Amino acid sequence: MGKIIGITGGIASGKSTVTNFLRQKGFQVVDADAVVHDLQKPGGHLYQVLVQHFGQKIILENGELNRPLLASLIFSNPEEREWSKQTQGEIIREELAALRDQLAQTEAIFFMDIPLLFEQDYSAWFDETWLIYVDYDIQLERFMKRDHLSKEVAKSRLSAQWSLAEKRKLASRILDNNGSRDQLVSQVVKLLEGGDSCARD
Repeated sequence: MGKIIGITGGIASGKSTVTNFLRQKGFQVVDADAVVHDLQKPGGHLYQVLVQHFGQKIILENGELNRPLLASLIFSNPEEREWSKQTQGEIIREELAALRDQLAQTEAIFFMDIPLLFEQDYSAWFDETWLIYVDYDIQLERFMKRDHLSKEVAKSRLSAQWSLAEKRKLASRILDNNGSRDQLVSQVVKLLEGGDSCARD
């Protein structure tokens, strides 16, 4: 079975820089967000479950899900939030497990990019977990700039996630992204070469 590495981070921490670089180097990277998106397309497993639960009102004229409405229905009601976490979480986990098992047959090493890796207890799947770490102030600044947000809105969205400081305690490798893109990529190269310079301190 291949070596499986889990990659995680937070909003605007630099995960896509790392996963894009790994793909350029020819590695397979499973993107959990893209998997969810596919499952929520018309005809997808999550799409069917969501429409069954919430009814036709969550479907737009073009047949796609009305994501803003769906988000407001789920997040404004604790019971719906719990239902979503359990039901969607289970379907997503099954789909990711199938992709993992498939790649383990053919790849010597591959990666899975899972934003909620620690929050949803995926750690046991991986031989190593890589956290893309950035200091809070820099993360806040990059997030505001990237999504054109006010400081208040950016702060409230960041506070809804586990902090990177919390995740840092759980990861087996830390990639520091407080500097430039080149500095981040050079840490990835060292880890791929088996160097231990980015091991946990």
